[in-house]
Amino acid sequence: MISAKNLGKTFDGSWLFQDVSFDVSLGKSMAIIGPSGSGKSVLLKIIAGLVAADEGSYALGSARIGMLFQRNALFDSLTAEENLLFPLREALGITGVAAREKAHAMLEAVGLSDAAGLFPDELSGGMQKRLGIARALVIEPEIILYDEPTAGLDPVTSRRIADMIGCLQRERNSTLVVVTNDIRRACQLGHSIHLLARGRLSAGDTATGLMSTADPAIRQFISGLREGPLT
Repeated sequence: MISAKNLGKTFDGSWLFQDVSFDVSLGKSMAIIGPSGSGKSVLLKIIAGLVAADEGSYALGSARIGMLFQRNALFDSLTAEENLLFPLREALGITGVAAREKAHAMLEAVGLSDAAGLFPDELSGGMQKRLGIARALVIEPEIILYDEPTAGLDPVTSRRIADMIGCLQRERNSTLVVVTNDIRRACQLGHSIHLLARGRLSAGDTATGLMSTADPAIRQFISGLREGPLT
């Protein structure tokens, strides 16, 4: 479903990352961890077509993409319902009763049925995340990109959001790429987990393999060690 080959991106004349290659098949998920500033969000935006790569290529087939941005990117002047009606109209051309039915069904799926008429600033942080997820999913994408879906949330809410993401993926058999610095959520959501650091993307590993890896960079990152190849 997603095939990336030798992707590279520069900023201010320096390589942010190079030779990034990976494949994510239908119904599978990939989690990307790594230090701040390593290019994780930029890589997601390249896949989404929002930023151009400076080298390499990627293929998505004819799949539709949905994306949850790091800060949700909700329209503050629109209600929860209207935030879902917007992509239905702009991306799919669906309006009127049909659009409202889809929006209400999606709000119900993420537990926000009673919040349809509320504005984003009237919602808690967890509710805003759920609304952002609903907006990404309402167009029924085959590929979903999540940029820090649990950032800034308490541990209980973080687990609930991750549980919901996993449940919705299984129901829809969608393909996920998740950027997160929460190791627990990476292990929960990623069939394969990769470290993006020092301009390179590591080979994927399972949650079990990640915790027993001999790779010094990955061990430093997941253990939070002060000294190692990342510092």
